[in-house]
Amino acid sequence: MRQAHTVQTVREAEEALMASRPEGALMRAAAGGLAAVCIRLLPRVYGARVVVLVGGGDNGGDALYAGAAIARRGARVRALVAGSAPHAAGLAAFRAAGGAVAAGADAATEIGAAELVVDGLVGIGGRGALREPHATLAALTGEADALVVAVDLPSGIDADTGTVSGPCVRADVTVTFGTHKPGLFVDPGARYVGVVELVDIGLGPRLPAPRVVSPQVADIAALLPEPGPESDKYRRGVLAVAAGSDRYRGAAVLAVGGALRTGVGLLRYVGQQGVATEVVHHWPEAVVSVLDPTDPAGRLPQRVAAWVVGPGRGLHPTAAMELEAVLATDRPVLLDADAITLLAKRPELVSDRTAPTLLTPHAGELSRLLPDSTPAEVEEHRLDHVVRAAERYNCTVLLKGSTTLIAAPGLPVVVNPTGTPLLATAGTGDVLAGAAGALLSAGLSPPDAATCAAYLHGLAARLAHDGAPVSSSDLIGALPVAFAAILGSDSEEGVPARGSKVADGTRGRGGRRG
Repeated sequence: MRQAHTVQTVREAEEALMASRPEGALMRAAAGGLAAVCIRLLPRVYGARVVVLVGGGDNGGDALYAGAAIARRGARVRALVAGSAPHAAGLAAFRAAGGAVAAGADAATEIGAAELVVDGLVGIGGRGALREPHATLAALTGEADALVVAVDLPSGIDADTGTVSGPCVRADVTVTFGTHKPGLFVDPGARYVGVVELVDIGLGPRLPAPRVVSPQVADIAALLPEPGPESDKYRRGVLAVAAGSDRYRGAAVLAVGGALRTGVGLLRYVGQQGVATEVVHHWPEAVVSVLDPTDPAGRLPQRVAAWVVGPGRGLHPTAAMELEAVLATDRPVLLDADAITLLAKRPELVSDRTAPTLLTPHAGELSRLLPDSTPAEVEEHRLDHVVRAAERYNCTVLLKGSTTLIAAPGLPVVVNPTGTPLLATAGTGDVLAGAAGALLSAGLSPPDAATCAAYLHGLAARLAHDGAPVSSSDLIGALPVAFAAILGSDSEEGVPARGSKVADGTRGRGGRRG
């Protein structure tokens, strides 16, 4: 499990560590790791043209010391100093190693001719939009053909939230020190970081519990339920699905398919006659109960391990009555789509509930759960909003989108690493709801069920057509392939190197962005 800590936590750990080490030891360790990555990325070091972008403070000092190490290997290293007070000792070491400071007027020429650019403009303490000349240097870097390596995180990203308020350096590789930072995992910042390399500088023993975690395949493999010799359909989990309507019959078919392909023991579908017929046509193993429209709660199955309610269900009064009846049980319940819209009108149905509950909104639905927010605000500050929703509703919240986030009261936020734009198609959320519901019925807690389902969901999209576009139906068929990839993985971190079908984008050598 990759862990990420806030800036304040990192600062406190660094101060404690520096008090026990010789002066400058921490910076030398960070710069040494940064230089090693840069040297590895260059096809040849001797004679290579390297530009170091230098801001004020320790981030610029790391870049200067790394630049000095690269210069000692025979590279032509030039520093573009943006801050008014660059790190004095770092600058002296840089010049002593043969590095030169270029004039600001030559920035475009130097960056344009570089093979490698090291971004040391702004460190983890940066807030708000980049100012000049930092913004211009970031823009020039984006136009260059050079590989870009960011120091700790790309300049322009808020380290704690992933917010990007203006121009931002887009890195091919980010070398971060001591621990990951939340902004490296969470969009929009995560789009700019490239491959993340963690350099151990000894902070580990001084770090508390993380704010954010991101699972690797070994973590998912350890959580996924596997049937044993004593398993039967009831022990594997009985899931009830209340999804779909005459207008959205496909939502029921997709949610049921997602649950069945995730290994549910027995699936009980609840819905109108026409929808139930469609479900059985596609999934004959489903057991159906046809609702009485005059008594929507009267025929709800009782002997189930968990519920999924909402995909394509509609907002009519019978759906609201059904939702209230299901939430009155002591079973784990997953609410998606229309059920979330209905919940926004009666939040106490979940906030006062003691049984396990999982909400799976997208940004628009989350803004309904938090009436003082807009969808745009949710997208811009995803981490803050998912935490607020989990605390307000006292349950687990899975926020779908460019990076899927999972928050539960008192736990670190989970960032799913397998997300892909391939999932931006109708019906994929229905499949996710079914998959998470199956894992709830198997006995996983809402945070674990959401974490595993999101990981499987994203991986299935990558594997379905080898990176080509997929439909929601394709996604269902690829879920068993994703299971096999996870349970059969034997790599060091459980994920093969970047560029393979099962990559999570966190290791390997950076390539030029497209």
